[in-house]
Amino acid sequence: MSVGIRLVDAPVSRREDSRAHRYIIDHIKPAQQIRRRIAVTNYSDTRHRVQLYPAAAAVHKDGFAFAPGRTGNELTKWVTVEPSALVLAPDETATVWTEVTVANDATGGEHYGVIWAEISPHHDRSEQVRNVARAGVRIYLSVGPGGEPRSDFRIEDLTGIRAADGVPVVTARVKNTGGRALDLTGKLTLSDGPGGAFAGPFNVKAGTIGPGRSTLAKTTLDPRLPDGVWTARLTLTSGLVKRETSGRITIGQRGGNTSMAILTVGGLFSVAAALLVAYAYRRRNRFR
Repeated sequence: MSVGIRLVDAPVSRREDSRAHRYIIDHIKPAQQIRRRIAVTNYSDTRHRVQLYPAAAAVHKDGFAFAPGRTGNELTKWVTVEPSALVLAPDETATVWTEVTVANDATGGEHYGVIWAEISPHHDRSEQVRNVARAGVRIYLSVGPGGEPRSDFRIEDLTGIRAADGVPVVTARVKNTGGRALDLTGKLTLSDGPGGAFAGPFNVKAGTIGPGRSTLAKTTLDPRLPDGVWTARLTLTSGLVKRETSGRITIGQRGGNTSMAILTVGGLFSVAAALLVAYAYRRRNRFR
Protein backbone atom coordinates (compact mmCIF):
# COMPACT_ATOMS: atom_id res chain seq x y z
CA MET A 1 0.00 0.00 0.00
CA SER A 2 1.71 3.20 -1.16
CA VAL A 3 0.76 6.68 -2.34
CA GLY A 4 2.83 9.47 -3.85
CA ILE A 5 2.29 13.21 -4.09
CA ARG A 6 4.33 15.94 -5.77
CA LEU A 7 4.12 19.55 -6.78
CA VAL A 8 3.51 19.93 -10.52
CA ASP A 9 4.69 23.49 -11.00
CA ALA A 10 6.30 26.46 -9.27
CA PRO A 11 5.69 30.20 -9.71
CA VAL A 12 7.72 31.85 -12.47
CA SER A 13 9.47 34.05 -9.93
CA ARG A 14 10.87 30.91 -8.27
CA ARG A 15 11.62 28.70 -11.25
CA GLU A 16 15.36 28.69 -10.43
CA ASP A 17 14.66 27.69 -6.82
CA SER A 18 14.84 23.89 -6.43
CA ARG A 19 12.89 24.05 -3.15
CA ALA A 20 9.92 25.70 -4.89
CA HIS A 21 9.63 22.66 -7.19
CA ARG A 22 9.24 20.34 -4.17
CA TYR A 23 7.36 22.49 -1.66
CA ILE A 24 4.73 25.25 -1.72
CA ILE A 25 6.85 28.30 -0.90
CA ASP A 26 5.59 31.86 -1.21
CA HIS A 27 5.17 35.26 0.39
CA ILE A 28 1.78 36.97 0.17
CA LYS A 29 -0.24 39.69 1.87
CA PRO A 30 -3.41 39.15 3.90
CA ALA A 31 -6.52 38.57 1.72
CA GLN A 32 -4.39 37.37 -1.21
CA GLN A 33 -4.55 33.90 -2.79
CA ILE A 34 -2.16 31.43 -4.41
CA ARG A 35 -2.93 28.25 -6.38
CA ARG A 36 -0.78 25.20 -7.06
CA ARG A 37 -1.28 21.96 -8.97
CA ILE A 38 -0.42 18.71 -7.22
CA ALA A 39 -0.07 15.24 -8.78
CA VAL A 40 -1.20 12.22 -6.77
CA THR A 41 -0.23 8.63 -7.67
CA ASN A 42 -1.46 5.27 -6.39
CA TYR A 43 1.68 3.11 -6.32
CA SER A 44 -0.05 0.06 -4.88
CA ASP A 45 -1.37 -2.93 -6.83
CA THR A 46 -4.94 -2.30 -5.64
CA ARG A 47 -7.55 0.31 -6.51
CA HIS A 48 -7.75 2.86 -3.66
CA ARG A 49 -9.68 5.90 -2.52
CA VAL A 50 -7.23 8.71 -1.74
CA GLN A 51 -8.12 11.39 0.78
CA LEU A 52 -6.51 14.83 0.37
CA TYR A 53 -6.35 17.34 3.22
CA PRO A 54 -4.16 20.00 4.87
CA ALA A 55 -2.65 19.51 8.31
CA ALA A 56 -0.45 21.51 10.64
CA ALA A 57 3.33 21.50 10.82
CA ALA A 58 6.00 23.47 12.67
CA VAL A 59 9.72 24.11 12.55
CA HIS A 60 11.35 23.32 15.90
CA LYS A 61 14.95 23.04 17.01
CA ASP A 62 15.05 19.53 15.56
CA GLY A 63 13.71 20.57 12.15
CA PHE A 64 10.41 20.34 10.27
CA ALA A 65 7.81 18.54 12.41
CA PHE A 66 4.45 17.13 11.25
CA ALA A 67 1.46 17.42 13.56
CA PRO A 68 -0.37 14.14 14.26
CA GLY A 69 -3.32 13.12 12.09
CA ARG A 70 -5.43 15.99 10.77
CA THR A 71 -4.42 18.50 13.44
CA GLY A 72 -4.97 22.02 12.15
CA ASN A 73 -3.46 25.46 12.67
CA GLU A 74 -4.04 28.97 11.34
CA LEU A 75 -2.64 28.09 7.93
CA THR A 76 -4.84 25.02 7.39
CA LYS A 77 -7.94 27.21 7.76
CA TRP A 78 -6.87 29.01 4.58
CA VAL A 79 -6.19 25.86 2.52
CA THR A 80 -8.61 23.99 0.25
CA VAL A 81 -7.92 21.00 -2.00
CA GLU A 82 -10.16 20.27 -4.97
CA PRO A 83 -11.14 17.52 -5.28
CA SER A 84 -10.59 16.37 -1.71
CA ALA A 85 -10.89 12.68 -2.62
CA LEU A 86 -9.88 10.52 -5.60
CA VAL A 87 -10.35 6.91 -6.61
CA LEU A 88 -7.19 5.73 -8.36
CA ALA A 89 -6.38 2.47 -10.08
CA PRO A 90 -2.94 0.90 -9.59
CA ASP A 91 -0.20 3.23 -10.92
CA GLU A 92 -2.80 5.85 -11.88
CA THR A 93 -1.97 9.55 -11.43
CA ALA A 94 -4.44 12.43 -11.10
CA THR A 95 -3.94 16.18 -10.72
CA VAL A 96 -5.70 18.30 -8.09
CA TRP A 97 -5.68 22.01 -7.27
CA THR A 98 -4.85 23.46 -3.89
CA GLU A 99 -5.69 27.05 -3.02
CA VAL A 100 -4.43 29.12 -0.12
CA THR A 101 -6.53 32.22 0.61
CA VAL A 102 -5.01 34.18 3.47
CA ALA A 103 -7.43 35.74 5.95
CA ASN A 104 -7.68 39.53 6.29
CA ASP A 105 -6.62 39.31 9.93
CA ALA A 106 -3.87 36.72 9.38
CA THR A 107 -0.95 36.64 11.79
CA GLY A 108 2.21 37.94 10.19
CA GLY A 109 5.28 35.77 9.82
CA GLU A 110 5.99 32.35 8.38
CA HIS A 111 3.35 29.61 8.60
CA TYR A 112 3.92 25.88 8.07
CA GLY A 113 1.70 23.03 6.97
CA VAL A 114 1.39 19.96 4.75
CA ILE A 115 -0.97 18.82 2.00
CA TRP A 116 -1.43 15.09 2.68
CA ALA A 117 -2.53 12.32 0.32
CA GLU A 118 -3.73 9.35 2.36
CA ILE A 119 -4.98 5.87 1.54
CA SER A 120 -6.42 3.45 4.04
CA PRO A 121 -8.04 0.09 3.28
CA HIS A 122 -11.42 -0.84 4.68
CA HIS A 123 -11.08 -1.03 8.45
CA ASP A 124 -12.30 -4.09 10.33
CA ARG A 125 -13.52 -2.76 13.67
CA SER A 126 -12.45 -5.99 15.36
CA GLU A 127 -8.82 -5.15 14.58
CA GLN A 128 -6.87 -3.00 17.02
CA VAL A 129 -4.40 -1.63 14.45
CA ARG A 130 -5.32 0.32 11.33
CA ASN A 131 -2.75 0.67 8.53
CA VAL A 132 -2.59 4.06 6.83
CA ALA A 133 -0.21 5.25 4.12
CA ARG A 134 0.26 8.93 3.37
CA ALA A 135 2.66 11.28 1.64
CA GLY A 136 2.76 15.05 1.76
CA VAL A 137 3.88 18.32 0.19
CA ARG A 138 5.18 20.87 2.66
CA ILE A 139 3.94 24.47 2.81
CA TYR A 140 6.18 27.40 3.78
CA LEU A 141 4.00 30.52 3.58
CA SER A 142 5.27 33.92 4.64
CA VAL A 143 2.52 36.45 5.36
CA GLY A 144 2.93 40.21 5.69
CA PRO A 145 3.06 43.56 3.91
CA GLY A 146 5.91 44.59 1.66
CA GLY A 147 8.51 42.29 0.17
CA GLU A 148 9.52 38.81 1.18
CA PRO A 149 11.85 38.49 4.19
CA ARG A 150 15.46 37.79 3.29
CA SER A 151 16.81 34.23 3.43
CA ASP A 152 20.38 33.83 4.65
CA PHE A 153 22.64 31.76 6.90
CA ARG A 154 26.12 31.67 8.34
CA ILE A 155 28.53 28.72 8.75
CA GLU A 156 30.82 28.56 11.79
CA ASP A 157 33.11 26.23 13.75
CA LEU A 158 34.21 23.76 11.09
CA THR A 159 35.65 20.85 13.06
CA GLY A 160 36.89 17.30 12.48
CA ILE A 161 37.14 14.45 14.95
CA ARG A 162 37.30 10.67 15.10
CA ALA A 163 34.40 9.43 17.24
CA ALA A 164 34.66 6.76 19.92
CA ASP A 165 33.52 4.10 17.43
CA GLY A 166 36.39 5.00 15.11
CA VAL A 167 34.30 6.84 12.52
CA PRO A 168 35.64 10.25 11.42
CA VAL A 169 33.08 13.05 11.52
CA VAL A 170 33.20 16.64 10.26
CA THR A 171 30.75 19.12 11.76
CA ALA A 172 29.90 22.81 11.38
CA ARG A 173 27.48 25.08 13.20
CA VAL A 174 24.92 26.71 10.86
CA LYS A 175 22.97 29.79 11.96
CA ASN A 176 19.81 30.97 10.15
CA THR A 177 20.33 34.75 9.99
CA GLY A 178 17.33 35.47 7.75
CA GLY A 179 13.58 35.66 8.14
CA ARG A 180 12.53 32.40 6.48
CA ALA A 181 13.04 28.71 7.21
CA LEU A 182 15.85 26.97 5.32
CA ASP A 183 16.17 23.43 3.96
CA LEU A 184 19.89 22.80 3.77
CA THR A 185 21.72 20.35 1.53
CA GLY A 186 25.43 20.29 0.89
CA LYS A 187 28.72 18.68 -0.02
CA LEU A 188 32.06 18.31 1.74
CA THR A 189 35.42 17.74 0.06
CA LEU A 190 38.77 17.01 1.70
CA SER A 191 42.18 17.75 0.21
CA ASP A 192 45.84 18.18 1.17
CA GLY A 193 45.56 15.33 3.67
CA PRO A 194 48.28 12.95 4.87
CA GLY A 195 50.58 12.16 1.97
CA GLY A 196 48.61 14.57 -0.25
CA ALA A 197 45.42 12.48 -0.08
CA PHE A 198 42.06 13.92 -1.06
CA ALA A 199 38.49 12.61 -0.74
CA GLY A 200 34.88 13.39 -1.59
CA PRO A 201 32.54 14.94 -2.28
CA PHE A 202 30.48 13.62 0.66
CA ASN A 203 26.83 14.41 1.35
CA VAL A 204 26.16 16.63 4.35
CA LYS A 205 23.22 16.23 6.76
CA ALA A 206 21.79 19.54 7.92
CA GLY A 207 17.98 19.59 7.51
CA THR A 208 15.49 22.39 8.19
CA ILE A 209 16.33 25.46 10.30
CA GLY A 210 13.79 28.04 11.43
CA PRO A 211 14.53 31.78 11.52
CA GLY A 212 16.92 32.66 14.32
CA ARG A 213 17.79 29.03 15.04
CA SER A 214 20.96 27.05 14.47
CA THR A 215 21.80 23.44 13.77
CA LEU A 216 24.81 21.17 13.43
CA ALA A 217 25.68 20.16 9.87
CA LYS A 218 27.28 16.72 10.08
CA THR A 219 29.24 14.57 7.63
CA THR A 220 30.15 10.97 8.50
CA LEU A 221 33.23 9.74 6.64
CA ASP A 222 34.83 6.38 5.85
CA PRO A 223 36.50 4.80 8.92
CA ARG A 224 39.60 4.09 6.79
CA LEU A 225 40.30 7.80 6.35
CA PRO A 226 43.82 8.48 7.72
CA ASP A 227 44.28 10.59 10.82
CA GLY A 228 45.96 13.92 10.26
CA VAL A 229 45.43 17.46 9.06
CA TRP A 230 43.16 18.05 6.03
CA THR A 231 41.79 21.03 4.13
CA ALA A 232 38.00 20.83 4.34
CA ARG A 233 35.68 22.71 1.99
CA LEU A 234 32.00 22.72 2.96
CA THR A 235 29.26 24.08 0.66
CA LEU A 236 25.65 24.38 1.84
CA THR A 237 22.60 25.45 -0.17
CA SER A 238 18.99 26.36 0.55
CA GLY A 239 17.07 27.39 -2.56
CA LEU A 240 19.02 30.19 -4.22
CA VAL A 241 21.18 30.90 -1.17
CA LYS A 242 24.59 29.24 -1.13
CA ARG A 243 27.40 29.63 1.37
CA GLU A 244 30.85 28.07 1.64
CA THR A 245 33.45 27.67 4.34
CA SER A 246 36.92 26.15 4.18
CA GLY A 247 39.80 25.58 6.56
CA ARG A 248 42.33 23.15 7.96
CA ILE A 249 40.84 20.51 10.27
CA THR A 250 42.35 17.62 12.19
CA ILE A 251 40.95 14.10 11.99
CA GLY A 252 42.09 12.08 14.98
CA GLN A 253 41.33 11.30 18.60
CA ARG A 254 41.85 14.93 19.55
CA GLY A 255 40.12 16.40 16.51
CA GLY A 256 39.59 20.10 16.06
CA ASN A 257 40.22 22.84 13.55
CA THR A 258 43.31 24.96 13.06
CA SER A 259 41.91 27.81 10.94
CA MET A 260 38.82 28.70 8.98
CA ALA A 261 37.73 31.19 6.33
CA ILE A 262 34.09 31.85 5.44
CA LEU A 263 33.21 32.80 1.87
CA THR A 264 29.95 34.05 0.38
CA VAL A 265 29.30 32.47 -3.01
CA GLY A 266 26.99 34.25 -5.46
CA GLY A 267 25.45 32.38 -8.36
CA LEU A 268 26.30 28.81 -9.15
CA PHE A 269 29.15 26.95 -7.50
CA SER A 270 30.11 23.41 -8.38
CA VAL A 271 32.41 20.97 -6.65
CA ALA A 272 34.14 18.64 -9.05
CA ALA A 273 33.77 15.02 -8.01
CA ALA A 274 37.14 13.42 -7.23
CA LEU A 275 38.43 9.91 -6.72
CA LEU A 276 39.93 9.32 -3.31
CA VAL A 277 43.65 8.77 -3.76
CA ALA A 278 46.10 8.38 -0.91
CA TYR A 279 49.52 9.33 -2.25
CA ALA A 280 51.28 7.62 0.65
CA TYR A 281 49.91 4.31 -0.61
CA ARG A 282 50.74 5.09 -4.25
CA ARG A 283 47.03 5.44 -5.14
CA ARG A 284 46.19 1.95 -3.99
CA ASN A 285 43.68 2.96 -1.29
CA ARG A 286 40.45 4.79 -1.90
CA PHE A 287 38.13 6.31 0.66
CA ARG A 288 34.59 7.31 -0.11
